[in-house]
Parts: sequence; structure tokens; C-alpha cells
Amino acid sequence: MKKLAIITTHPIQYHAPWFRLLAATGKVDLKVFYTWSQTEHGVVDRTFGQVIHWDVPLLDGYNYEFVRNVAKDPGSHHKAGIDCPGLIGAIETFNPDIVLVFGWNFKSHFQVMKYFKGRIPVWFRGDSTLLGEKRGIKRYFRRLSLRYVYRYIDKAFYVGSENKKYFKAHGLKEDQLVFAPHAVDNIRFFDSIEKDYHNKAQTWRKELGYGINDLVVLFAGKFENKKRPHFLVNIVKAVNEVRQQPIKLLLVGNGPQEDSLKTISENDRNIQFLPFQNQTMMPIIYRVGNVYCLPSQGPDETWGLGVNEAMASGRGVILSDKVGCGVDLIVVNENGYIFKDSEILKQKLIGLTMEKCKKLGASAQKDIKPWDFNVIVKSILESL
Repeated sequence: MKKLAIITTHPIQYHAPWFRLLAATGKVDLKVFYTWSQTEHGVVDRTFGQVIHWDVPLLDGYNYEFVRNVAKDPGSHHKAGIDCPGLIGAIETFNPDIVLVFGWNFKSHFQVMKYFKGRIPVWFRGDSTLLGEKRGIKRYFRRLSLRYVYRYIDKAFYVGSENKKYFKAHGLKEDQLVFAPHAVDNIRFFDSIEKDYHNKAQTWRKELGYGINDLVVLFAGKFENKKRPHFLVNIVKAVNEVRQQPIKLLLVGNGPQEDSLKTISENDRNIQFLPFQNQTMMPIIYRVGNVYCLPSQGPDETWGLGVNEAMASGRGVILSDKVGCGVDLIVVNENGYIFKDSEILKQKLIGLTMEKCKKLGASAQKDIKPWDFNVIVKSILESL
């Protein structure tokens, strides 16, 4: 049985379930090394402005170790935030056959890549894309520097089409690339008699003052610049000036733009806010809305896992063309829409009906089923 060491910053709900599945196969001796040791009992999320304690299990069912991080400003938000002098030694003690590194842009992660390259196979997982990349001298030098970085990996697990283009643009060959899709715990978002998500969502809608015929557009995420919640608020305001029945907008989350968003929305009865909701509440939240909208712009929305969650919850999605998952997940006019500019988004919202939302949602839930943790596990086992 081969031994696989995984290097990542901290436990999250998008990784822990497939770590557990991989370990449960009994076909690999797995150990996960977490390099942001300060997150062992909760993550200080600077954008949400609070300590996040996820309410789903993230540390059971697989072997792991938190490696001491000595960074003066610890975190996964900058290169120097992950500094683990004992990491390489801890990995060597485990004595793996292969090391899989999540993200190169942390001091200790890149050190692992450089140290083990040529000793054992170095695998890599990241989700960067070329979307939003601007032409010019900066792009030229960035391409050169990234080609240097990716010389230190033997195989990359790409999450989708845009991510694959990114790896190829930086020197990786087809035979170095393996598809291992970005996924969520689809089963947790599917409804059942026991979960009763639909009825719980209908109750919540009534508490928020929504009628049975109110069409609710949901935004769920951090209130920050890259996700453009202000843009969405202004679009909905403009759309409601011409729609016979106004659209309701529900924004769920927290972040640095919260106060300004509430200020520009305070006299608009069609716009409401809810604070950050933990994982067990999200399958209900998506069902409070009739359609999910992610208007992110720029290179930082490399995928958009909220889209997976919304689709698994039976909700169609409306995305900016700068959201990384769009080309893979969205079948335009069947499970969602993709817009390039504000005018296109306005027209989509003006023409949106409850019946269209139902059709989009039914297709979305069917289409997301293949994007599953089991596919990731299968790809790793086959690569072993």
C-alpha cells in the first residue's frame, strides 16, 4: 500500500469529506498535514470578521497532523502566513511515497515542492484560471515566474476546464494533468423526508415576509469587492423599476462592505439581509431563494463552490462570465445563465419567472450529480 502525504493549510468542508472517503477505501495510507496550526480550533476569517467554527465534522475518518506555524501574521491570505520549520521533517517521519501539495504560494508549501522534487513524486492541486488576466509586461513576467514554480511538480489535479488551460499556459503537459473536479458534499444538500429542507425553507420565507409568488434572488457569500454585491443590488434596483412584479433580493453573509450595502438598501423593501450562516443551514438558505446569483468579477473567483451547493439544492444559477466554474457547470438556458455585462444581467432578471426558476433548478440538480467527491478519490487512486 502506497503512502500519500497531503499538504494543505486548514480543514475545510470542501476537502475533509473526500479525505475521509480516500482513507476509507483502504487502498492508500493517507496523512494530511495542516500548516495553519492556529486553525485547529477555528478559523479567524478576516473577511467575515469573525472566528468560524464549522458545524460539520472536518477531522474524523482520516489521519492528520497540525504542524506548528511560526508566522508572525499567520494565515492563508499571504505568502509569509504559512511558515512551518518542522514541516519537511514531519513529512519525512511519515515517509510517504508521494506528496500532494495544495497551493504553492505559501512559504512552506513551496519549500516542500522544491525539497521533494526528484526524491518522490510531487503532486499538486490548485484552481487558478486565466480569467480576468490582463495583457502586458506584468503578465509576461508572471508567466515566466509560474513556469519556474511548476517545474517542481510531476502531476497536477485540475478542477475544471479553465484551470486546465491555466496549467497548460504555465508549461504543464497533457500527460501531467488529471481531472479531479471541484465538488461539494452533494448528498448533504439533497433533500429527504428526514431533512425536510423544503418545508423549513418555506417557513423561513414566511418569516422574512415573502409570499408564495415572490421571486427571490439569493446572494450568499462574503460582502467583498471581488464578489460585487453592490453591483447586484444596483442591478436589482434598476430591474424593479420596469418589472411589474418586483424581484426580491436576499443577501446572506458578512464582510467589509456590509454597512455600505445596508445603507444603499435601507429604504428598499425588496432587499433583505441575513448574517453568515453555518454549513448545516446552507441547504435551507439556498431553498429560501428561487435562483442563486454570483456576479463576481476578476481573477480571484477561480471556481465558485457556492454554485455547486446551489445546484445540489435544486436551484438554477446566474453567473458572471468571470466565474471559473461557468464553462463546466452551466448549460445556458437549461440550468442557468451566464452574463458578460450589466445589460445582459438586467434582461435575464427582467424576464425571469417562477416557472423558469423551477425548470432551471430541476436541471441544475440533475447536472451537478457527476461533480462528486467520489470522482476525486477515483482520480487519485488511478494515479497511484
